Amino acid sequence: MSLPKNNNSKHLTANKQTPLFNQVCIIGLGLIGASLAQAIKDDNLSARLVAVDNHQPSIHEAIEQGLLDAGSAVLNEVVSGSDLIVIAVPVQAVQAVFGDIKKAMDAGKITADCVITDVCSTKVNIIEAAKTVFSTSPHDFSDALPVGFVPAHPIAGAEHSGYHARRADLFVNHSVIICELPSTELVAIARLRQLWEAVGASVITMTAEHHDAILAHTSHLPHLLAFNLVEQLASHDDNLEIFCYAAGGFRDFTRIAASDPKMWHDIFFANQNAIVSALDEYSAYLQEMRQLIIDNDSTALMGLLGRAQAARRHFGHMLASTPYTDTSAMSASYIISPKTNNHNAVTGTIAIPGDKSISHRSIMLGSIAEGVTHVTGFLEGEDALATLQAFRDMGVTIEGPDKGEVIIHGVGMHGLKPSKTPLYMGNSGTSMRLLSGILAAQKFDSVLTGDTSLNKRPMERIAAPLREMGAKIQSTGHSGTAPLSITGRDKVGQPLQGIDYDMPVASAQVKSCLLLAGLWAEGTTTVIQPEISRDHTERMLSAFGYEVKVEGSHISVEGGGKLTGGDIAVPADISSAAFFMVAAVISQDSELTLTQVGINPTRTGIIDILKLMNADISLSNETHVGGEPVADIKIRSSNLRGIEIPEHLVPLAIDEFPVLFIAASCAKGRTVLTGAKELRVKESDRIAVMADGLQTLGIECTVTDDGLIIEGKGIEGQGCADKDNAETNINTEAKTNNDQPVFGGGHIKSHHDHRIAMSFAVASLRASEQITIEGVETVNTSFPGFAELANQVGMAIEVSQVS
Repeated sequence: MSLPKNNNSKHLTANKQTPLFNQVCIIGLGLIGASLAQAIKDDNLSARLVAVDNHQPSIHEAIEQGLLDAGSAVLNEVVSGSDLIVIAVPVQAVQAVFGDIKKAMDAGKITADCVITDVCSTKVNIIEAAKTVFSTSPHDFSDALPVGFVPAHPIAGAEHSGYHARRADLFVNHSVIICELPSTELVAIARLRQLWEAVGASVITMTAEHHDAILAHTSHLPHLLAFNLVEQLASHDDNLEIFCYAAGGFRDFTRIAASDPKMWHDIFFANQNAIVSALDEYSAYLQEMRQLIIDNDSTALMGLLGRAQAARRHFGHMLASTPYTDTSAMSASYIISPKTNNHNAVTGTIAIPGDKSISHRSIMLGSIAEGVTHVTGFLEGEDALATLQAFRDMGVTIEGPDKGEVIIHGVGMHGLKPSKTPLYMGNSGTSMRLLSGILAAQKFDSVLTGDTSLNKRPMERIAAPLREMGAKIQSTGHSGTAPLSITGRDKVGQPLQGIDYDMPVASAQVKSCLLLAGLWAEGTTTVIQPEISRDHTERMLSAFGYEVKVEGSHISVEGGGKLTGGDIAVPADISSAAFFMVAAVISQDSELTLTQVGINPTRTGIIDILKLMNADISLSNETHVGGEPVADIKIRSSNLRGIEIPEHLVPLAIDEFPVLFIAASCAKGRTVLTGAKELRVKESDRIAVMADGLQTLGIECTVTDDGLIIEGKGIEGQGCADKDNAETNINTEAKTNNDQPVFGGGHIKSHHDHRIAMSFAVASLRASEQITIEGVETVNTSFPGFAELANQVGMAIEVSQVS
């Protein structure tokens, strides 16, 4: 008998939007069914809500609480007029429910286009059950399914089950898999997608067969193992002691064994083939681990454990196509207000994190070297971690990173193994471009992908010359962008061939990609660069014992050699130091020392350009670390003047131009940059984005095809050196006027470009009003801890995070 609605009950609805459905009927008020009902009610997604459940107390309570308009143990009593039916019962009960739905259809209580869906953890058997019930012929199922039938599965759950465990937010930020069928009308799929998105879920689609195979590994197998482990330990003679002293790991792993046994009993049988296959694969991995322990194979066991630990964190970002800092889930902003005393001195002595470019290369070359490589000073930023994870995915044992220390157990030139998944580069263009050179020479196929930003950046600049060497590589994105698909040499049938490649523009990434590919190529690979670009790859190859010939603009390697592991010390990153150099230069009464910063002559364009602008910068304690020159850099407040930036310095400061634009804005007179088209294809179009931000803050600037013209607002100080002495920096004791505001305030969009975000943070030192910088979470790609270090030397950055 149908139970009527209690008119005295209070509805929980707060949102009065137009309902998506006239009446939703939920069959089964367990955790999933009741949680969906609560979400539908709270968000006013249906004009009426009814339910079917054999447990009458749940039905009565749901009506008393205002959740349901009606309920019954019999579908026929409440289903009339429903335009959505959600089946939320155990999988083995679904066929009987389909029978009840068919009777209601035949009786005209629901129309043929009523949306019918389920929330079951298996899909193939659900579809087969529907075909069995709705078929008009015992041998022909071609027209068996209702046009509104949409199999679905929300990937959500909780330790407790039943009506009282319901949560309206159960599906928020969880995935719902929809299995689209040829027989289903598109409008039914669209309406169901709209419902799930309205309750906070993300909808993805896949075939039923693929769904069952995936869930067998990710959900069904873990539950089976948890049940089995608890049963195993409970069967021990000393089980009481075992459970009394069980650690948190046991409790965490076996939490899911508290789930409904009947439900999982049904699932294990319903998805039998896929689960047995997953069990067989798991058994093979267990045997491998057992043997490693028996053999005391420390390196291999550490590799297995390290890859598992990193993969736990890595896969979530890969599947979401985000950087390791997940911009889809959390967005961060910098909020910076002028100091009340209008005095922003930047002072102290600080250490800058390790060089990103060298950190990348230490992992790459250490992995293909013979023996062990010990890296210190490794940058634990998102980009470098993407490179590290890629080599773990290819079978390299890597310990760490732990406070900048990494130990790499090299596998040699021919020891890399194919990754079982696409290699995910996050936001790192360096990782993708350099790794392409290595992978183009391997025997196995590879796929390289990244986050949304990286997949928009050009890759033909490395793909085209690699093809000249004989590589089979495709940029599968639009207009020559990632993902990249690389065919293994076993299929191509011959090794790469050395070439002479005349680079159209100076690019360290293109040069490094080809030199790395040349390590495996037959003959000599020579790269001819039009201008000097950073030479970290050449230096590090030499440090690993691989001969590199440098003759003017020609850099060559001979294929067929080997690398030998050793110790690599990563110096501080001059690109990261650049933000603090400019911060000290543009601030009043500032004196800042940056210790042991890499001053590779192919990277010191930032110093050369600032000195031409009359900056007071000096070097001391110069030495070499791991084949790279380093020094302490001291910076003092200076009266900058605008200049025409020499084009030969552009490749040597390509990453530092965003913050150089801040310096130019604080200089007296005009600064002109040309020859910098490369800036348009970085993480963002850095010329356009910086120009937009500068104009927001009141700086007059003009975008050109290959650069930017900035009208500086600086005021020349008393005693400032004259132009003839600009390069000798004879203004050390001069009085500066760096306490006058240059920038106004405003809201800056960084376009999730880490260097844009940090540059405008530096601009706040000379701002008259508050500056808010949106999208700064990607700062972790190159400079984790930037805001904290900036505040340590006198800045005042407040970090705001919003889900």
